[in-house]
Amino acid sequence: EKAGSGGGVEQPTEAEREAVLLLSASRGVGVLEMPAGRAKAKGGKGRSKVGAKKPIAKRRKANVGKKKQREVEDEGWDAKAGKELAARLGSDDDILRHVRKIKEKLRLDDAKPKTLSSLNLAAKFREVVDKDTRSVLTEIERVILDAAASILEGDGLGFHVPSRGASNQHYVQELDRIVLKDSKTQRSFGNRAEVRKVAIMSRLMQLVYELCSKDITATKRDLFYSDVKLFKKQDESDAALEDVTCMLGCTRCSLHVVASEKGLVVGRLRYREAGDLIDCTRMGVGGKAIPSNIQKCTDFESDAEFILLVEKDAAFQRLAEDRFYNRFPCIIITGKGQPDVATRQFLRKMHQDLKLQVLALVDADPYGLNIMSVYTRGSKNMSFDSSNLTTPGIKWLGVRPSDLDRFKLPNQCRLDMTEHDKRMGEKLLKEDFMKANPEWSKELQIMLDTGEKAEIQALSSFGFQYLTEVYLPLKLQEKDWI
Repeated sequence: EKAGSGGGVEQPTEAEREAVLLLSASRGVGVLEMPAGRAKAKGGKGRSKVGAKKPIAKRRKANVGKKKQREVEDEGWDAKAGKELAARLGSDDDILRHVRKIKEKLRLDDAKPKTLSSLNLAAKFREVVDKDTRSVLTEIERVILDAAASILEGDGLGFHVPSRGASNQHYVQELDRIVLKDSKTQRSFGNRAEVRKVAIMSRLMQLVYELCSKDITATKRDLFYSDVKLFKKQDESDAALEDVTCMLGCTRCSLHVVASEKGLVVGRLRYREAGDLIDCTRMGVGGKAIPSNIQKCTDFESDAEFILLVEKDAAFQRLAEDRFYNRFPCIIITGKGQPDVATRQFLRKMHQDLKLQVLALVDADPYGLNIMSVYTRGSKNMSFDSSNLTTPGIKWLGVRPSDLDRFKLPNQCRLDMTEHDKRMGEKLLKEDFMKANPEWSKELQIMLDTGEKAEIQALSSFGFQYLTEVYLPLKLQEKDWI
């Protein structure tokens, strides 16, 4: 449009263009042409001839639908419910009284932890241990000499590798963790299906022998790039490395092989890393990266009341930025989803050295529950190392399926479970460790019955700091963990 006297031409906004498209579609006609600009009258705002903002706004509102309208109405009511829950909070001392009692109880508990040996089960199951460099070199030499003898006897090159299949995994309720049965399988170079696996294992032992001889450390990624043409995919070299680790009977760190840093820790913790003093209260909002080699971490000190295990990095950052550990003395740790070996080892070491209760904050979905179980019961892939990687007695603080209704989480913040979620949930219910913990099973059944799940971030519907100022304090105050 031509502007009036003394006026200019103002371009239409994106909202106006979208409104015209919606209006055209609703009338069943072609797309209306949006003028290049709208008049801007002298001394006031001009109007586009297409204009008609009010009718379009009404039409949009009508298209919201009943479900959306209900969600909008519920939002205010849920915010009110959130304030009512916040009003139930007592003083900080009241909030911390239960975890302080548990801390005192753990401090006075001198009972030795149960082991396979103490249960007379060591002969039935296989567990790896930390070994010094000389012992690792000797073990590799023994395996190679046995393989050479097999070739001379006419049996060909091969290795006796512990079987790590699902049928060889076993849950020991007295230990509350998954272990590996001591059963082996012959992996032969003469078997066409196993040629590459035997070749990869041989190459990995050669590389590990070199690392140990030179007393240097490499990452799993370094190993992969040492022979990309043979390994092809890192998943294959990683799986073969686990076979080698299990066959040699030592931990991965003993092989001088580590993974890239992944986990984070922040809060009331001081320790030494390769001689350097680390103060985790001075690590900013990003936290301290958990080192790949936990053996270099010593002299743990803390005045924390508990350890808060967080599934996701987003929730960890919220807790770190709000300095949650200052108001409620604690150590906050995350593996950023599925935890790596170093994070699991670090958590176990803190729990053992500091004698603090571990409380878990995970998503209210099958994945969150599975991740929590990896920390406390172990993973099937590394069941041979569960004695070094699991932390017993972890309590599920939240977010639990029953919390969705209890904390009146808005409908728009709840997600429908996918078919994959449901299958995973049903599978978890059948696991022995779930059967041994009926309270966890009950929560999982609630999730499956309602078909709803939620992430930790859903609590932000009440406010970005609701997690740190209301939800977690109320959980601690009411001893609401299982």
